[in-house]
Amino acid sequence: MQSTVPSLASIENWPVPTAAAAVVRADGTVAGSHGPTRQRFPLASVTKPLAAYAVLVAYEEGAIDLDEPAGPEGSTVRHLLAHTSGLAFDENRVMAAPGARRIYSNTGFEALGDHVAKATDIPFAEYLHQAVLEPLGMTSTTLEGSPAKDGVSTVDDLVRFAAEVQAPRLLDARTVLDAMTVTYPGLTGILPGYGHQKPNDWGLGFEIRDSKSPHWTGATSSPRTFGHFGQAGTFLWIDPDAAAACVALTDRPFGPWAVEAWPPFTDAVLAELRAG
Repeated sequence: MQSTVPSLASIENWPVPTAAAAVVRADGTVAGSHGPTRQRFPLASVTKPLAAYAVLVAYEEGAIDLDEPAGPEGSTVRHLLAHTSGLAFDENRVMAAPGARRIYSNTGFEALGDHVAKATDIPFAEYLHQAVLEPLGMTSTTLEGSPAKDGVSTVDDLVRFAAEVQAPRLLDARTVLDAMTVTYPGLTGILPGYGHQKPNDWGLGFEIRDSKSPHWTGATSSPRTFGHFGQAGTFLWIDPDAAAACVALTDRPFGPWAVEAWPPFTDAVLAELRAG
């Protein structure tokens, strides 16, 4: 395809065995892609936005309410989505009162999956499939374990998801606006791989860039940019000011190589989108 984002080809210079990337505009058109976009990659924590979207579908369907109890005592669905339930990162241990700190928690997303499964009487992986994956035609995406980190997908499928988030059909646009708006503002916390952030802002299942530094997006990414990255060397960002989203999947774990490579890559993509 003719790409208006030639900088996508720079993924060839990343120190990874395999990488694929694409940019999709807010109107759903693919501005460009590079690499094996049909290859399935483990997503790691890029699973979380998919899981969160399914939770929000359950909310809109009336199966759950965002402010009903879920997780540890005093916590709600909203707390779990926003990483403010107080649950530890990877164990079922309460480390803070709900709403007091931003503690990034895989356990919290597993609690969300259990909560939706119980409310709908459908295993969460199947609910995700019925609520999000199937309607969007994400036929190469599966959840093979934890709703926090065990998704497997392709760039082509995540482009469909990124297009949906930018122009929602499965959810009311107001619900998506809530998901990309800071929930419990002002809380501090650790952004995995990037250290302590004050504030460490999140929406509902999506991390929000704001003025975080250092960060995995670009220096020219707008503060409204939201998305997620994964320890599998994967990311998805959506920049409302650029009216575009970018997906990149690799088969090398996140590390210093990604900290170094991703921000200038994003800045180059954004520069070409502005020029185009």
